[in-house]
Amino acid sequence: MSSFTRVILFTDTDGRARFREERLPLDQGTPAARLSALQPATGLQLRESPVGFRSPFHCTESPQWLFVLRGRMEIGLQDGSSRVFGPGEHFYSADTLPAGATFDPTVHGHWSRQVGDEPLVTAFVKG
Repeated sequence: MSSFTRVILFTDTDGRARFREERLPLDQGTPAARLSALQPATGLQLRESPVGFRSPFHCTESPQWLFVLRGRMEIGLQDGSSRVFGPGEHFYSADTLPAGATFDPTVHGHWSRQVGDEPLVTAFVKG
């Protein structure tokens, strides 16, 4: 069966952001156009980040898909690892602040930055 790899940025049990991958089955549609089950969404937001943009550590307010439309984006985690996403790549951002926790920028969240000499254009699909 065909599947789609969903890259997920999530909050682990220790409160730290991590990446994992999950397969979404493409078990609907036709052999010529395989589809996943319908995913919930509540809105679309576009963002352009200029050359040199870098955010501080932060958590995602509510889970959302992020698709890179143009440019390159790096996501850095508390453990020092990072991952770069280019045009056509995506991740599902679900690294929300654990219930009852107060945000601690030495423990929680991730940072993001524009990479290279082209502005970063992203689409957020809220869900």
